[in-house]
Amino acid sequence: MDEKKDRHFGVTRRSMLEAGTAAAALSFVGHTQLSRAADAPDAESSLDLMTVELQVNGRPHTLTLDPRTTLLDTLREHLGLTGSKKGCDQGQCGACTVIVNGQRIDSCLTLAVMHDGDEVTTIEGLASDHGLHPMQAAFVNHDALQCGYCTPGQICSAVAVLAEHKGGWPSYVTADVASVPSLSDAEIAERMSGNICRCSAYPNIVAAIRDVVEGGRT
Repeated sequence: MDEKKDRHFGVTRRSMLEAGTAAAALSFVGHTQLSRAADAPDAESSLDLMTVELQVNGRPHTLTLDPRTTLLDTLREHLGLTGSKKGCDQGQCGACTVIVNGQRIDSCLTLAVMHDGDEVTTIEGLASDHGLHPMQAAFVNHDALQCGYCTPGQICSAVAVLAEHKGGWPSYVTADVASVPSLSDAEIAERMSGNICRCSAYPNIVAAIRDVVEGGRT
């Protein structure tokens, strides 16, 4: 009965078993080849590695990196500076904000190789042997944080905001761009709008920044 063919399809049970065995063998061979390919060293990627020199928090670092490595991943994964946080990884939340050559940037949106020779300051580089940076101390005094995840980026951005203000940079809400704008609450909120606090500690953040400005500790 096993050898009788189906009158419509001409298929026997033996032919079905043979076909299944052959398919399983081919699948195993293909899987083995893929595994070997995955385990093999990627010669092309190793040839593409680049040497990058960064001055991070006053210390020189020479790194050999995949050119696709972001500045954020370089700081966190290669230098162990985990203060800069990976939030959205799309440049929308500001948690990864660092200061490069005096200007704040989202480190998740830029590649490390683009900053060869640049000076990078992270939250770890703001404090000194004499204590916390005035902005760090103000954030603590005004309780300008809750979960704290966005705080490193908030503080780095705030430090850069004060430098931008001193340099006379206007913002979107500046009424007279020909004069140095006063740092009103509206100015501070606009200049800090790229940094999101999901805990909504914004009033305290503004108060902390104003405290530093009015205390002349910038």
